Amino acid sequence: MPVIDEGWWASVLAEEGRSSAHTPPRAAGNKPDEREESRVSAADKKPAPNWNQVKDLYMRDQIVDLTVTGHNRGGLLVEGSGMYGFVPFSHLVELAGKTENNERDHDLESYVGRMLRLKVIECVPEDGRVVFSERAAQSESGKRAELFHALQPGQHVKGVVTNVTDFGVFVDLGGVEGLIHISELSWGRVSHPNQIVKMGSTIDVQVLDLAPERCRVALSLKRMLANPWQHASVEFPEGCVKSATITSVLSYGAFARLDSSGVEGLIHASEIPQAEGVPLKEVLLEGQAVQVRVLHLDAAHQRMGLSMRLNEA
Repeated sequence: MPVIDEGWWASVLAEEGRSSAHTPPRAAGNKPDEREESRVSAADKKPAPNWNQVKDLYMRDQIVDLTVTGHNRGGLLVEGSGMYGFVPFSHLVELAGKTENNERDHDLESYVGRMLRLKVIECVPEDGRVVFSERAAQSESGKRAELFHALQPGQHVKGVVTNVTDFGVFVDLGGVEGLIHISELSWGRVSHPNQIVKMGSTIDVQVLDLAPERCRVALSLKRMLANPWQHASVEFPEGCVKSATITSVLSYGAFARLDSSGVEGLIHASEIPQAEGVPLKEVLLEGQAVQVRVLHLDAAHQRMGLSMRLNEA
């Protein structure tokens, strides 16, 4: 079992932040600099929320009704009942699965003035951050604690895909949402998670790590299958010729997956005879069947070098 520490979670949250490009409500008393001033709304300058009330809502896993007061590219600002916070775009029921597009601002603007049923999914007083979720509020109060008590690292569970983002996939486990980071979707390369799973589909996943205090569950899809790199050095010795399928064509080369395996390697442009003086995308296509020779293999780091020059030693 891999160890999922706070650094792993931090990197995932950073990716979510870059993906949505949102600025969560600021902590009270933090004065923004001149460059930030134009991006801080009036809602961001309110007094600190009632942290005891927020913590109680979170610990009891209760639903609260809050009014949408504004929005930015990342989601909605909400407030009411002595508290305020942020609802990420990916946690809005009606917008789940929508990718970054020109309609996002219009979609979010339509929420202003509406009242939403929400649950607290993250409460960090030291950062002045309260994060709410509309999707989490779809499950009954108290369900989160029950599920976190039942879940264990290494356990295989079934869930429904509720959102597909650039950095991973959210899966509803029956009242708690888990995240499959893009690195845990497949043993091979994944350009975008929608290549692997679709919205609304039911999938089997493995629980990697639990953080009940932050309402986080790390999941894996690829670990439901055997790691094909474990025996790669035996199955694909250097110099052997294998059938493969082109999975991605880039300016410097192409990636190819060896047939009947999840092992993928890079064919550098210099190892593609037909590509001399010609753009690679005019020579190779995704899905194209080719013959390749294994040049070198680093199974520990899941790297393989391939060549289409089959007769050259």
